[in-house]
Amino acid sequence: MFGKNGTDIIKMLPQVKGKYLKNEPLAKHTWFGVGGPAEVMYCPTDNADLSWFMKNKPYNLPIFLIGSGSNLLVRDGGIPGVVIKLSSKFYRQWKIQDNKIICGAGLKNSELKKIMLNNQIGGLEFLVSIPGSLGGSVRTNAGCFGKELKDVLISATIINENGEELEVGADDFNLGYRCSFFPEEWIVTSMTLKVFPQKPEETTRIIEEHKNYRLKNQPMNAKTAGSTFKNPNGLRAWELIKKTNSDKLKVGGAIVSDVHCNFLINTGKATAQDIEDLGNAIIQNVKKETTITLEWEIKRVGIKK
Repeated sequence: MFGKNGTDIIKMLPQVKGKYLKNEPLAKHTWFGVGGPAEVMYCPTDNADLSWFMKNKPYNLPIFLIGSGSNLLVRDGGIPGVVIKLSSKFYRQWKIQDNKIICGAGLKNSELKKIMLNNQIGGLEFLVSIPGSLGGSVRTNAGCFGKELKDVLISATIINENGEELEVGADDFNLGYRCSFFPEEWIVTSMTLKVFPQKPEETTRIIEEHKNYRLKNQPMNAKTAGSTFKNPNGLRAWELIKKTNSDKLKVGGAIVSDVHCNFLINTGKATAQDIEDLGNAIIQNVKKETTITLEWEIKRVGIKK
């Protein structure tokens, strides 16, 4: 039924307040800057609009939610069906209540810096340095510098596959190391996070410390999607890559970063297939030399061209 073209799918979709974009290039929505189109991209106006869409869409319509595309590799054939992007102003709202902040899923992690400084609160500094939006941070249980999202998440609002809007406690997301185990059909629309009073000077100090570490140890201003592989239990992925000389591998326009070898780089000429093939070659090489199988941290989606 699906997999033809965006125009055919739009004819089957319910009328919404938001917008439908047909055959939308996903390369411009991801940090790698590669990948084919979404047959249809749907940008809802608010939760009521999204709920209406979910209740009235074709029952077997493939749905995929995209955030800021920072931990994502879209294959060259693109994504069939509808890609939902929470990019309206509604999903970038925030408000502070007591020692909590309620944030829309479309709010960028980097925007938390200004919010914390202006409101003299702390506790979310680690998120500021992680590329992406808050909604994606829940799905991956984003973390660094000794903290993970599960350490600050109180609850979240979700819309399920039936279009129902529900408040879900942190425990129901089953957050683990760089993963979660809640239904793929759940769309996180906002979350409530723990914060505490803190002087702006201290917030700035912590954020600058994190920033300087990343500048020194990770590639900047490069087309990358962050850490490629999860750290095996008790080990570091980058050390295994370095030890097996897998950091010297390259495929087409895809290379391994010379700053941090757990980062893959699109030099500007790579295809999604180049990047995926390079990642798989590293996995095979590390397994051959050490018997350890690296697991992708980057989410790979879509169809091959």
